[in-house]
Amino acid sequence: METKEQLKEERDKIVKGLEEAYRKLVEFKKAKNSPLVVVRNGEIMEIDPNDVPSTILYKRGQG
Repeated sequence: METKEQLKEERDKIVKGLEEAYRKLVEFKKAKNSPLVVVRNGEIMEIDPNDVPSTILYKRGQG
Protein backbone atom coordinates (compact mmCIF):
# COMPACT_ATOMS: atom_id res chain seq x y z
CA MET A 1 0.00 0.00 0.00
CA GLU A 2 1.24 3.48 -0.80
CA THR A 3 1.97 5.93 1.97
CA LYS A 4 0.33 9.32 2.23
CA GLU A 5 3.59 10.94 1.15
CA GLN A 6 3.75 8.81 -2.01
CA LEU A 7 0.14 9.65 -2.84
CA LYS A 8 0.82 13.36 -2.30
CA GLU A 9 3.85 13.23 -4.61
CA GLU A 10 1.83 11.43 -7.28
CA ARG A 11 -1.03 13.93 -6.98
CA ASP A 12 1.40 16.85 -7.27
CA LYS A 13 2.89 15.37 -10.46
CA ILE A 14 -0.59 14.96 -11.95
CA VAL A 15 -1.53 18.55 -11.08
CA LYS A 16 1.71 19.87 -12.59
CA GLY A 17 0.95 17.89 -15.74
CA LEU A 18 -2.53 19.41 -15.95
CA GLU A 19 -1.10 22.90 -15.52
CA GLU A 20 1.47 22.26 -18.28
CA ALA A 21 -1.18 20.81 -20.62
CA TYR A 22 -3.35 23.91 -20.08
CA ARG A 23 -0.39 26.23 -20.77
CA LYS A 24 0.46 24.40 -23.99
CA LEU A 25 -3.18 24.39 -25.13
CA VAL A 26 -3.58 28.15 -24.66
CA GLU A 27 -0.24 28.79 -26.35
CA PHE A 28 -1.26 26.63 -29.34
CA LYS A 29 -4.68 28.26 -29.63
CA LYS A 30 -3.14 31.74 -29.54
CA ALA A 31 -0.60 30.81 -32.22
CA LYS A 32 -3.34 29.42 -34.50
CA ASN A 33 -5.78 32.23 -33.61
CA SER A 34 -8.33 29.51 -32.84
CA PRO A 35 -11.03 29.73 -30.16
CA LEU A 36 -11.12 27.53 -27.08
CA VAL A 37 -14.30 25.46 -27.09
CA VAL A 38 -15.75 24.81 -23.64
CA VAL A 39 -19.01 23.78 -22.02
CA ARG A 40 -20.48 26.12 -19.40
CA ASN A 41 -23.76 25.28 -17.74
CA GLY A 42 -24.49 22.74 -20.46
CA GLU A 43 -23.94 25.27 -23.26
CA ILE A 44 -21.10 24.98 -25.79
CA MET A 45 -19.15 28.24 -26.00
CA GLU A 46 -16.17 29.54 -27.95
CA ILE A 47 -13.70 31.69 -26.02
CA ASP A 48 -10.99 33.87 -27.51
CA PRO A 49 -7.69 32.43 -26.22
CA ASN A 50 -6.47 35.99 -25.57
CA ASP A 51 -9.26 36.35 -22.98
CA VAL A 52 -7.96 33.55 -20.73
CA PRO A 53 -4.85 33.51 -18.54
CA SER A 54 -1.79 31.85 -20.08
CA THR A 55 -1.25 29.77 -16.95
CA ILE A 56 -3.48 28.41 -14.25
CA LEU A 57 -2.75 26.98 -10.81
CA TYR A 58 -4.98 24.18 -9.65
CA LYS A 59 -5.84 24.08 -5.98
CA ARG A 60 -3.96 21.40 -4.13
CA GLY A 61 -5.76 19.71 -1.29
CA GLN A 62 -4.37 19.28 2.17
CA GLY A 63 -2.86 15.95 3.10
